[in-house]
Amino acid sequence: MMSVVAEFGIKRFTFHYTALDGKIKELKIPILSRNQAEMLLTDGERLDGSSLFKGIVDAAKSDLYVLPLFRTAFINPFDESSLDFMCRFLTVDGELAGYTPDSVAQNAARNLKEKTSIELYAMAELEFFLIGEEETGLFPNESQRAYHQAAPYSKTTEVMSEILMTISEVVGNVKYAHNEVGALNNIVSDLPELNGKAAEQVEIEFLPAPLEEVGDIISLAKWIINNIAYQFGYTVTFVPKLEVGHAGSGMHFHMALMKDGKNIMLNDKSVLSDEARMLIGGLCTYASSITAFGNTVAAAYLRLVPHQEAPTKICWSECNRSAMIRVPLGWANVSELTNKINPQQTTRLGRKDARQTVEIRTPDGSAFPQFVLAGLAMAAEWGLTHQKEALEVAAKNYVSGDVHSKENEAILKDLPTCCDESADILMQNKDLYLRDGIFTELILKYFFDMLKGENDKGLDRKLVALSEEEKLKESRKVMHRAIHKF
Repeated sequence: MMSVVAEFGIKRFTFHYTALDGKIKELKIPILSRNQAEMLLTDGERLDGSSLFKGIVDAAKSDLYVLPLFRTAFINPFDESSLDFMCRFLTVDGELAGYTPDSVAQNAARNLKEKTSIELYAMAELEFFLIGEEETGLFPNESQRAYHQAAPYSKTTEVMSEILMTISEVVGNVKYAHNEVGALNNIVSDLPELNGKAAEQVEIEFLPAPLEEVGDIISLAKWIINNIAYQFGYTVTFVPKLEVGHAGSGMHFHMALMKDGKNIMLNDKSVLSDEARMLIGGLCTYASSITAFGNTVAAAYLRLVPHQEAPTKICWSECNRSAMIRVPLGWANVSELTNKINPQQTTRLGRKDARQTVEIRTPDGSAFPQFVLAGLAMAAEWGLTHQKEALEVAAKNYVSGDVHSKENEAILKDLPTCCDESADILMQNKDLYLRDGIFTELILKYFFDMLKGENDKGLDRKLVALSEEEKLKESRKVMHRAIHKF
Protein backbone atom coordinates (compact mmCIF):
# COMPACT_ATOMS: atom_id res chain seq x y z
CA MET A 1 0.00 0.00 0.00
CA MET A 2 2.86 2.37 0.75
CA SER A 3 4.17 1.85 -2.78
CA VAL A 4 0.86 3.25 -4.06
CA VAL A 5 1.28 6.25 -1.79
CA ALA A 6 4.73 6.93 -3.24
CA GLU A 7 3.87 6.21 -6.88
CA PHE A 8 0.77 8.38 -7.04
CA GLY A 9 1.90 11.18 -4.76
CA ILE A 10 -0.82 10.50 -2.20
CA LYS A 11 -1.16 13.27 0.39
CA ARG A 12 -4.01 11.94 2.49
CA PHE A 13 -6.08 8.90 3.34
CA THR A 14 -9.84 9.15 3.35
CA PHE A 15 -11.70 6.56 5.42
CA HIS A 16 -15.30 5.94 4.34
CA TYR A 17 -18.04 4.07 6.22
CA THR A 18 -21.80 3.76 6.20
CA ALA A 19 -23.48 5.30 9.22
CA LEU A 20 -26.85 4.40 10.72
CA ASP A 21 -28.65 6.88 8.46
CA GLY A 22 -27.52 4.81 5.48
CA LYS A 23 -25.30 7.55 4.08
CA ILE A 24 -21.58 7.29 3.48
CA LYS A 25 -19.35 9.29 5.84
CA GLU A 26 -15.66 10.12 5.69
CA LEU A 27 -12.62 10.93 7.79
CA LYS A 28 -9.82 12.80 5.99
CA ILE A 29 -6.35 12.15 7.38
CA PRO A 30 -3.26 13.98 6.02
CA ILE A 31 -0.15 11.87 5.56
CA LEU A 32 2.63 13.52 7.58
CA SER A 33 5.25 10.79 7.49
CA ARG A 34 5.79 7.23 6.37
CA ASN A 35 5.66 6.02 9.96
CA GLN A 36 2.33 7.77 10.59
CA ALA A 37 0.87 6.36 7.36
CA GLU A 38 1.95 2.83 8.26
CA MET A 39 0.39 3.21 11.70
CA LEU A 40 -2.91 4.33 10.15
CA LEU A 41 -2.96 1.34 7.81
CA THR A 42 -2.02 -1.03 10.65
CA ASP A 43 -4.12 0.20 13.57
CA GLY A 44 -6.58 2.65 12.00
CA GLU A 45 -8.02 5.62 13.88
CA ARG A 46 -10.55 6.09 16.66
CA LEU A 47 -13.85 7.95 16.58
CA ASP A 48 -17.13 8.50 18.37
CA GLY A 49 -19.59 5.75 17.49
CA SER A 50 -22.42 7.36 19.45
CA SER A 51 -22.79 10.07 16.79
CA LEU A 52 -22.62 7.70 13.83
CA PHE A 53 -24.83 5.03 15.41
CA LYS A 54 -26.98 7.03 17.78
CA GLY A 55 -29.79 4.94 19.19
CA ILE A 56 -28.15 1.53 18.89
CA VAL A 57 -25.01 2.00 20.98
CA ASP A 58 -24.50 3.01 24.60
CA ALA A 59 -22.81 6.45 24.66
CA ALA A 60 -20.67 5.25 27.58
CA LYS A 61 -19.20 2.48 25.39
CA SER A 62 -19.19 4.17 22.03
CA ASP A 63 -15.50 4.71 21.23
CA LEU A 64 -14.58 2.65 18.17
CA TYR A 65 -11.53 1.87 16.11
CA VAL A 66 -12.02 2.37 12.37
CA LEU A 67 -9.80 0.22 10.12
CA PRO A 68 -9.34 0.45 6.33
CA LEU A 69 -10.38 -2.55 4.26
CA PHE A 70 -7.48 -2.88 1.83
CA ARG A 71 -9.39 -4.66 -0.95
CA THR A 72 -11.59 -1.56 -1.33
CA ALA A 73 -8.72 0.92 -1.86
CA PHE A 74 -9.18 3.44 -4.69
CA ILE A 75 -7.87 6.80 -5.82
CA ASN A 76 -10.55 9.35 -4.97
CA PRO A 77 -12.11 10.38 -8.32
CA PHE A 78 -12.81 13.86 -6.92
CA ASP A 79 -9.41 14.34 -5.24
CA GLU A 80 -6.53 12.50 -6.90
CA SER A 81 -4.21 13.19 -3.98
CA SER A 82 -6.35 11.00 -1.68
CA LEU A 83 -6.22 7.23 -1.33
CA ASP A 84 -9.63 6.11 -0.10
CA PHE A 85 -10.93 3.00 1.64
CA MET A 86 -14.16 1.58 2.90
CA CYS A 87 -13.72 0.69 6.55
CA ARG A 88 -14.81 -1.63 9.33
CA PHE A 89 -15.35 -0.83 13.00
CA LEU A 90 -13.70 -2.63 15.90
CA THR A 91 -14.47 -2.40 19.61
CA VAL A 92 -12.09 -1.65 22.47
CA ASP A 93 -11.28 -5.37 22.50
CA GLY A 94 -10.35 -5.41 18.81
CA GLU A 95 -13.47 -7.33 17.76
CA LEU A 96 -15.95 -6.37 15.04
CA ALA A 97 -18.55 -3.96 16.42
CA GLY A 98 -21.57 -6.16 15.88
CA TYR A 99 -24.15 -3.36 15.68
CA THR A 100 -22.74 -1.39 12.73
CA PRO A 101 -24.48 -1.91 9.35
CA ASP A 102 -21.44 -3.46 7.66
CA SER A 103 -20.82 -5.84 10.58
CA VAL A 104 -24.44 -6.99 10.68
CA ALA A 105 -24.31 -7.89 6.97
CA GLN A 106 -20.89 -9.56 7.33
CA ASN A 107 -21.98 -11.60 10.35
CA ALA A 108 -25.15 -12.74 8.59
CA ALA A 109 -23.15 -13.85 5.54
CA ARG A 110 -20.63 -15.69 7.71
CA ASN A 111 -23.40 -17.39 9.70
CA LEU A 112 -24.97 -18.65 6.47
CA LYS A 113 -21.70 -20.13 5.23
CA GLU A 114 -20.80 -21.71 8.58
CA LYS A 115 -24.14 -23.47 8.87
CA THR A 116 -24.65 -24.52 5.24
CA SER A 117 -21.26 -24.29 3.44
CA ILE A 118 -23.12 -22.09 0.95
CA GLU A 119 -22.51 -18.42 0.15
CA LEU A 120 -25.10 -15.90 -0.98
CA TYR A 121 -24.07 -13.64 -3.83
CA ALA A 122 -26.17 -10.60 -4.59
CA MET A 123 -26.44 -7.82 -7.12
CA ALA A 124 -28.46 -4.65 -6.78
CA GLU A 125 -30.58 -2.66 -9.19
CA LEU A 126 -30.22 0.96 -8.13
CA GLU A 127 -32.95 3.24 -9.51
CA PHE A 128 -33.10 7.01 -9.02
CA PHE A 129 -34.22 10.28 -10.60
CA LEU A 130 -31.92 12.99 -11.92
CA ILE A 131 -33.70 16.33 -11.56
CA GLY A 132 -32.75 19.51 -13.39
CA GLU A 133 -34.12 22.51 -15.25
CA GLU A 134 -37.08 21.76 -17.48
CA GLU A 135 -36.05 21.02 -21.04
CA THR A 136 -38.07 22.72 -23.77
CA GLY A 137 -37.89 22.50 -27.51
CA LEU A 138 -36.74 19.55 -29.55
CA PHE A 139 -37.00 15.84 -28.73
CA PRO A 140 -39.13 15.92 -25.56
CA ASN A 141 -39.25 12.81 -23.40
CA GLU A 142 -42.69 11.22 -23.30
CA SER A 143 -44.16 10.65 -19.86
CA GLN A 144 -43.83 7.00 -18.73
CA ARG A 145 -42.21 6.10 -22.08
CA ALA A 146 -38.53 6.63 -21.30
CA TYR A 147 -37.42 3.01 -20.88
CA HIS A 148 -33.95 2.58 -22.42
CA GLN A 149 -34.32 6.01 -24.01
CA ALA A 150 -31.29 7.37 -25.88
CA ALA A 151 -30.13 10.88 -26.64
CA PRO A 152 -31.36 13.30 -27.81
CA TYR A 153 -34.63 12.27 -26.14
CA SER A 154 -32.76 11.49 -22.93
CA LYS A 155 -31.16 14.67 -21.59
CA THR A 156 -29.06 12.98 -18.91
CA THR A 157 -26.80 10.94 -21.19
CA GLU A 158 -23.66 12.97 -20.45
CA VAL A 159 -23.99 12.90 -16.68
CA MET A 160 -24.89 9.21 -16.70
CA SER A 161 -21.86 8.34 -18.82
CA GLU A 162 -19.65 10.09 -16.28
CA ILE A 163 -21.37 8.34 -13.38
CA LEU A 164 -21.06 4.95 -15.06
CA MET A 165 -17.37 5.40 -15.86
CA THR A 166 -16.53 6.58 -12.34
CA ILE A 167 -18.43 3.82 -10.54
CA SER A 168 -16.80 1.25 -12.83
CA GLU A 169 -13.35 2.58 -11.97
CA VAL A 170 -13.99 2.66 -8.22
CA VAL A 171 -15.92 -0.57 -7.57
CA GLY A 172 -15.35 -2.43 -10.86
CA ASN A 173 -18.67 -4.20 -10.52
CA VAL A 174 -21.11 -2.54 -12.91
CA LYS A 175 -23.24 -4.59 -15.29
CA TYR A 176 -24.96 -1.78 -17.18
CA ALA A 177 -26.93 1.46 -16.93
CA HIS A 178 -30.00 2.70 -18.79
CA ASN A 179 -32.91 5.10 -18.64
CA GLU A 180 -35.89 3.70 -16.76
CA VAL A 181 -39.58 4.26 -17.44
CA GLY A 182 -40.03 7.46 -15.45
CA ALA A 183 -39.87 10.87 -17.13
CA LEU A 184 -41.41 14.05 -15.74
CA ASN A 185 -41.23 17.24 -17.77
CA ASN A 186 -42.75 19.60 -15.20
CA ILE A 187 -42.81 18.52 -11.55
CA VAL A 188 -45.45 20.08 -9.32
CA SER A 189 -44.28 20.48 -5.73
CA ASP A 190 -44.23 22.78 -2.72
CA LEU A 191 -40.45 22.34 -2.71
CA PRO A 192 -38.54 24.90 -4.82
CA GLU A 193 -35.84 22.37 -5.72
CA LEU A 194 -38.53 20.27 -7.40
CA ASN A 195 -41.24 22.61 -8.61
CA GLY A 196 -41.14 23.21 -12.35
CA LYS A 197 -38.13 20.94 -12.80
CA ALA A 198 -37.74 17.99 -15.17
CA ALA A 199 -36.76 14.51 -14.02
CA GLU A 200 -35.43 11.42 -15.73
CA GLN A 201 -35.34 8.03 -14.05
CA VAL A 202 -32.22 5.92 -14.54
CA GLU A 203 -30.98 2.57 -13.31
CA ILE A 204 -27.56 1.12 -12.63
CA GLU A 205 -27.36 -2.65 -12.25
CA PHE A 206 -24.36 -4.35 -10.71
CA LEU A 207 -22.69 -7.70 -11.16
CA PRO A 208 -23.02 -10.48 -8.54
CA ALA A 209 -20.67 -10.20 -5.57
CA PRO A 210 -20.36 -11.83 -2.14
CA LEU A 211 -23.12 -10.43 0.02
CA GLU A 212 -20.81 -8.78 2.54
CA GLU A 213 -19.31 -6.65 -0.28
CA VAL A 214 -22.58 -5.48 -1.80
CA GLY A 215 -23.40 -2.92 0.89
CA ASP A 216 -20.07 -1.16 0.28
CA ILE A 217 -20.71 -1.18 -3.46
CA ILE A 218 -24.11 0.47 -3.05
CA SER A 219 -22.81 3.06 -0.56
CA LEU A 220 -19.94 4.04 -2.85
CA ALA A 221 -22.20 4.13 -5.91
CA LYS A 222 -24.67 6.49 -4.25
CA TRP A 223 -21.80 8.71 -3.07
CA ILE A 224 -20.44 8.91 -6.63
CA ILE A 225 -23.89 9.52 -8.13
CA ASN A 226 -24.55 12.43 -5.78
CA ASN A 227 -21.12 13.99 -6.33
CA ILE A 228 -21.23 13.87 -10.11
CA ALA A 229 -24.85 14.99 -10.31
CA TYR A 230 -23.93 17.96 -8.12
CA GLN A 231 -21.09 18.86 -10.50
CA PHE A 232 -23.52 18.81 -13.43
CA GLY A 233 -26.14 20.85 -11.60
CA TYR A 234 -28.61 18.02 -11.01
CA THR A 235 -30.49 17.02 -7.89
CA VAL A 236 -30.61 13.27 -7.19
CA THR A 237 -33.37 11.48 -5.34
CA PHE A 238 -33.76 7.81 -4.50
CA VAL A 239 -37.22 8.42 -3.01
CA PRO A 240 -39.53 5.44 -3.70
CA LYS A 241 -42.17 7.55 -5.44
CA LEU A 242 -41.87 11.00 -7.02
CA GLU A 243 -45.26 11.39 -8.67
CA VAL A 244 -48.62 9.63 -8.57
CA GLY A 245 -49.20 7.48 -11.65
CA HIS A 246 -45.51 7.43 -12.53
CA ALA A 247 -42.84 4.78 -12.02
CA GLY A 248 -41.34 4.50 -8.55
CA SER A 249 -37.71 3.79 -7.76
CA GLY A 250 -36.86 0.33 -6.49
CA MET A 251 -33.71 -1.25 -5.15
CA HIS A 252 -34.25 -4.84 -6.26
CA PHE A 253 -31.75 -7.52 -5.29
CA HIS A 254 -30.85 -10.54 -7.43
CA MET A 255 -29.44 -13.47 -5.48
CA ALA A 256 -27.56 -16.65 -6.27
CA LEU A 257 -26.46 -19.48 -3.99
CA MET A 258 -22.82 -20.40 -4.48
CA LYS A 259 -21.01 -23.54 -3.32
CA ASP A 260 -17.31 -24.12 -3.93
CA GLY A 261 -17.35 -21.19 -6.32
CA LYS A 262 -20.21 -22.54 -8.44
CA ASN A 263 -23.77 -21.32 -8.89
CA ILE A 264 -26.12 -24.04 -7.55
CA MET A 265 -29.44 -22.44 -8.51
CA LEU A 266 -30.15 -25.05 -11.19
CA ASN A 267 -30.18 -28.85 -11.04
CA ASP A 268 -28.84 -31.21 -13.69
CA LYS A 269 -32.08 -30.78 -15.66
CA SER A 270 -31.57 -27.01 -15.84
CA VAL A 271 -34.56 -26.23 -13.65
CA LEU A 272 -34.54 -24.57 -10.24
CA SER A 273 -32.67 -26.71 -7.73
CA ASP A 274 -34.08 -27.68 -4.35
CA GLU A 275 -31.62 -25.24 -2.79
CA ALA A 276 -32.98 -22.40 -4.93
CA ARG A 277 -36.52 -23.27 -3.86
CA MET A 278 -35.41 -23.35 -0.23
CA LEU A 279 -34.00 -19.86 -0.72
CA ILE A 280 -37.35 -18.75 -2.12
CA GLY A 281 -39.15 -20.36 0.82
CA GLY A 282 -36.90 -18.47 3.21
CA LEU A 283 -37.48 -15.20 1.39
CA CYS A 284 -41.25 -15.70 1.52
CA THR A 285 -41.01 -16.40 5.26
CA TYR A 286 -39.03 -13.20 5.90
CA ALA A 287 -40.76 -11.05 3.27
CA SER A 288 -43.14 -9.01 5.41
CA SER A 289 -40.60 -8.17 8.10
CA ILE A 290 -37.79 -7.32 5.66
CA THR A 291 -39.90 -4.35 4.56
CA ALA A 292 -38.87 -2.76 7.87
CA PHE A 293 -35.37 -2.33 6.37
CA GLY A 294 -36.30 -2.09 2.69
CA ASN A 295 -39.34 0.21 2.65
CA THR A 296 -38.74 2.79 5.35
CA VAL A 297 -40.81 5.86 4.46
CA ALA A 298 -44.53 6.41 3.87
CA ALA A 299 -43.84 7.10 0.18
CA ALA A 300 -42.72 3.46 -0.16
CA TYR A 301 -46.33 2.36 0.16
CA LEU A 302 -47.47 4.72 -2.58
CA ARG A 303 -45.19 2.60 -4.79
CA LEU A 304 -46.38 -0.78 -3.48
CA VAL A 305 -49.89 -0.65 -4.91
CA PRO A 306 -51.93 -3.37 -6.66
CA HIS A 307 -51.92 -3.89 -10.41
CA GLN A 308 -48.52 -2.27 -10.88
CA GLU A 309 -45.10 -3.88 -11.34
CA ALA A 310 -44.29 -3.22 -7.67
CA PRO A 311 -45.39 -6.22 -5.56
CA THR A 312 -48.15 -6.30 -2.95
CA LYS A 313 -48.48 -10.08 -2.42
CA ILE A 314 -46.04 -12.65 -1.02
CA CYS A 315 -45.45 -14.89 -4.01
CA TRP A 316 -42.98 -15.93 -6.68
CA SER A 317 -43.11 -16.70 -10.36
CA GLU A 318 -41.01 -16.96 -13.48
CA CYS A 319 -40.46 -13.74 -15.43
CA ASN A 320 -43.51 -12.08 -13.82
CA ARG A 321 -42.75 -8.49 -12.81
CA SER A 322 -45.81 -8.27 -10.56
CA ALA A 323 -44.55 -11.11 -8.35
CA MET A 324 -42.61 -10.31 -5.20
CA ILE A 325 -39.90 -12.79 -6.21
CA ARG A 326 -39.14 -13.20 -9.89
CA VAL A 327 -37.09 -15.93 -11.52
CA PRO A 328 -35.60 -14.09 -14.49
CA LEU A 329 -34.10 -15.56 -17.63
CA GLY A 330 -30.88 -17.28 -16.67
CA TRP A 331 -29.52 -18.86 -19.86
CA ALA A 332 -30.62 -22.18 -18.34
CA ASN A 333 -31.33 -24.09 -21.56
CA VAL A 334 -29.45 -22.04 -24.10
CA SER A 335 -25.88 -21.14 -24.93
CA GLU A 336 -23.82 -19.70 -27.78
CA LEU A 337 -26.84 -17.60 -28.75
CA THR A 338 -24.76 -15.36 -30.96
CA ASN A 339 -24.62 -18.12 -33.58
CA LYS A 340 -28.38 -17.79 -34.11
CA ILE A 341 -27.97 -14.32 -35.55
CA ASN A 342 -24.29 -14.39 -36.53
CA PRO A 343 -23.91 -17.65 -38.49
CA GLN A 344 -20.45 -16.56 -39.59
CA GLN A 345 -19.27 -16.84 -35.97
CA THR A 346 -17.40 -20.13 -35.61
CA THR A 347 -15.43 -19.59 -32.39
CA ARG A 348 -17.09 -21.16 -29.37
CA LEU A 349 -16.85 -19.77 -25.87
CA GLY A 350 -17.47 -23.18 -24.38
CA ARG A 351 -18.47 -21.88 -20.93
CA LYS A 352 -21.34 -23.63 -19.15
CA ASP A 353 -21.36 -21.81 -15.79
CA ALA A 354 -24.86 -21.37 -14.38
CA ARG A 355 -26.01 -17.75 -14.23
CA GLN A 356 -29.43 -18.19 -12.67
CA THR A 357 -30.62 -15.77 -9.99
CA VAL A 358 -33.85 -14.97 -8.19
CA GLU A 359 -34.91 -11.36 -7.72
CA ILE A 360 -36.72 -9.85 -4.75
CA ARG A 361 -38.60 -6.79 -5.94
CA THR A 362 -39.89 -5.35 -2.66
CA PRO A 363 -37.04 -3.05 -1.51
CA ASP A 364 -36.94 0.49 -2.85
CA GLY A 365 -34.77 3.59 -2.77
CA SER A 366 -35.49 4.10 0.93
CA ALA A 367 -33.80 0.79 1.80
CA PHE A 368 -30.92 0.52 4.27
CA PRO A 369 -28.88 -1.84 2.08
CA GLN A 370 -26.67 -3.51 4.69
CA PHE A 371 -29.63 -4.39 6.90
CA VAL A 372 -31.68 -5.62 3.94
CA LEU A 373 -28.77 -7.80 2.84
CA ALA A 374 -28.39 -9.19 6.35
CA GLY A 375 -32.10 -10.06 6.35
CA LEU A 376 -31.76 -11.78 2.97
CA ALA A 377 -28.82 -13.84 4.24
CA MET A 378 -30.80 -14.88 7.32
CA ALA A 379 -33.76 -15.80 5.10
CA ALA A 380 -31.46 -17.94 2.96
CA GLU A 381 -29.97 -19.63 6.03
CA TRP A 382 -33.44 -20.31 7.44
CA GLY A 383 -34.56 -21.85 4.16
CA LEU A 384 -31.49 -24.05 3.84
CA THR A 385 -31.69 -25.29 7.44
CA HIS A 386 -35.50 -25.76 7.47
CA GLN A 387 -35.56 -27.63 4.19
CA LYS A 388 -38.91 -29.41 4.33
CA GLU A 389 -40.75 -26.37 5.66
CA ALA A 390 -39.05 -24.01 3.19
CA LEU A 391 -39.95 -26.19 0.20
CA GLU A 392 -43.56 -26.27 1.40
CA VAL A 393 -43.61 -22.48 1.74
CA ALA A 394 -42.18 -22.10 -1.76
CA ALA A 395 -44.75 -24.48 -3.25
CA LYS A 396 -47.60 -22.70 -1.46
CA ASN A 397 -46.59 -19.26 -2.72
CA TYR A 398 -45.92 -20.10 -6.37
CA VAL A 399 -48.18 -18.38 -8.90
CA SER A 400 -48.60 -18.54 -12.63
CA GLY A 401 -50.50 -16.01 -14.66
CA ASP A 402 -52.03 -12.92 -13.09
CA VAL A 403 -50.90 -12.35 -9.50
CA HIS A 404 -54.06 -10.33 -8.89
CA SER A 405 -56.56 -12.85 -10.22
CA LYS A 406 -59.47 -13.59 -7.86
CA GLU A 407 -58.02 -17.03 -7.10
CA ASN A 408 -54.59 -15.67 -6.20
CA GLU A 409 -55.97 -12.70 -4.30
CA ALA A 410 -57.85 -15.12 -2.06
CA ILE A 411 -54.91 -17.32 -1.09
CA LEU A 412 -51.81 -15.12 -1.16
CA LYS A 413 -50.77 -13.13 1.89
CA ASP A 414 -50.45 -9.35 1.66
CA LEU A 415 -47.27 -7.42 2.22
CA PRO A 416 -47.56 -4.59 4.75
CA THR A 417 -49.52 -1.57 3.53
CA CYS A 418 -47.71 1.12 5.54
CA CYS A 419 -44.62 1.73 7.70
CA ASP A 420 -46.72 1.46 10.84
CA GLU A 421 -47.80 -2.06 9.91
CA SER A 422 -44.28 -3.02 8.89
CA ALA A 423 -42.98 -1.92 12.31
CA ASP A 424 -45.49 -4.14 14.11
CA ILE A 425 -44.66 -7.12 11.88
CA LEU A 426 -40.94 -6.64 12.56
CA MET A 427 -41.48 -6.90 16.30
CA GLN A 428 -43.87 -9.84 15.94
CA ASN A 429 -41.12 -11.66 14.03
CA LYS A 430 -38.10 -10.32 15.90
CA ASP A 431 -36.88 -13.82 16.80
CA LEU A 432 -36.11 -14.33 13.10
CA TYR A 433 -33.49 -11.58 13.43
CA LEU A 434 -32.23 -11.92 16.99
CA ARG A 435 -31.18 -15.55 16.60
CA ASP A 436 -27.46 -16.19 16.40
CA GLY A 437 -26.85 -12.64 17.61
CA ILE A 438 -26.95 -11.13 14.11
CA PHE A 439 -29.29 -8.25 14.91
CA THR A 440 -29.69 -6.65 18.32
CA GLU A 441 -32.75 -5.50 20.25
CA LEU A 442 -31.56 -1.90 19.89
CA ILE A 443 -31.31 -2.16 16.10
CA LEU A 444 -34.84 -3.52 15.85
CA LYS A 445 -36.15 -0.85 18.21
CA TYR A 446 -34.40 1.83 16.14
CA PHE A 447 -36.22 0.73 13.01
CA PHE A 448 -39.49 0.25 14.89
CA ASP A 449 -39.37 3.83 16.17
CA MET A 450 -38.30 5.22 12.79
CA LEU A 451 -41.16 3.46 10.98
CA LYS A 452 -43.72 4.51 13.60
CA GLY A 453 -42.42 8.06 13.17
CA GLU A 454 -43.74 8.09 9.61
CA ASN A 455 -47.21 8.25 11.16
CA ASP A 456 -48.81 6.65 8.10
CA LYS A 457 -51.31 4.24 9.66
CA GLY A 458 -54.45 4.30 7.53
CA LEU A 459 -52.86 6.67 5.00
CA ASP A 460 -54.41 4.80 2.08
CA ARG A 461 -57.90 5.21 3.55
CA LYS A 462 -57.32 8.88 4.26
CA LEU A 463 -56.24 9.51 0.68
CA VAL A 464 -59.21 7.64 -0.79
CA ALA A 465 -61.59 9.88 1.18
CA LEU A 466 -60.19 13.03 -0.45
CA SER A 467 -61.15 14.66 -3.73
CA GLU A 468 -58.83 13.85 -6.63
CA GLU A 469 -57.18 17.25 -6.39
CA GLU A 470 -56.63 17.03 -2.63
CA LYS A 471 -55.48 13.40 -2.91
CA LEU A 472 -52.82 14.40 -5.43
CA LYS A 473 -51.70 17.33 -3.26
CA GLU A 474 -51.42 15.24 -0.09
CA SER A 475 -49.69 12.38 -1.93
CA ARG A 476 -47.05 14.79 -3.21
CA LYS A 477 -46.41 16.06 0.30
CA VAL A 478 -45.84 12.52 1.51
CA MET A 479 -43.56 11.65 -1.40
CA HIS A 480 -41.52 14.84 -1.55
CA ARG A 481 -40.76 15.18 2.16
CA ALA A 482 -38.31 12.29 1.80
CA ILE A 483 -36.44 13.32 -1.36
CA HIS A 484 -33.17 14.15 0.45
CA LYS A 485 -33.27 11.42 3.09
CA PHE A 486 -31.24 8.80 1.23
